[in-house]
This record gives sequence, C-alpha cells and structure tokens, in this order.
Amino acid sequence: MDIAISKNSVPIRLTEERWFHIIENHDDLAGHYDNVLQTIEDPDYIVEGYEWALIALKRVSKSKFLAVVYKEISKMDGFVITAYFTSKLSLEKEVVLWQKK
Repeated sequence: MDIAISKNSVPIRLTEERWFHIIENHDDLAGHYDNVLQTIEDPDYIVEGYEWALIALKRVSKSKFLAVVYKEISKMDGFVITAYFTSKLSLEKEVVLWQKK
C-alpha cells in the first residue's frame, strides 16, 4: 500500500486490492501506478464525483486525462476508488473544485 497526499492534505491510500481492481478493469493503466499517485498529489483539476467522491484529473494529451476517483473520509484518511484514462470529459460540464494555476 502506498499513500499520496491530496490537495486538502489528506493521506489517500492506494491498496493492493484497489490497484488490482483498477488494472483488471482498465488494463491500459498497467505500468501507471506512480502516475495514479502523482495525479492525486499534483492534479491539473479536481472535480466533484458521485456520493462525495473527488476526481483528480491530469492531462496526458490535448484531449485525454488520467482520472483518479477517491474519497476523503476524514482529515486523516482517504482511499482510491478507481482510476482510468478518459477523453470523454468536458470540463465545462463538471463542477470544478480546484484548478492548477
């Protein structure tokens, strides 16, 4: 298990179980473990997800993002839910909570 620190200074856990879930469902992410952690710590955007989840976004090309969905359950603990690459994202339609300057 590794931990990344979110922009809200919350430690976010990426467990082996979650990582295997991610690469099992999104095999294009195999080999991008460090990128997932880096996206939490240094995203380009954080948008609102479902049921209090947050989605950290890191642009990887003009129209493609690495999205990492996570929850902050307290000021001292959080966890990764999933991660995926997407080009089906319109920032204009998202609730942007944080943006890199």
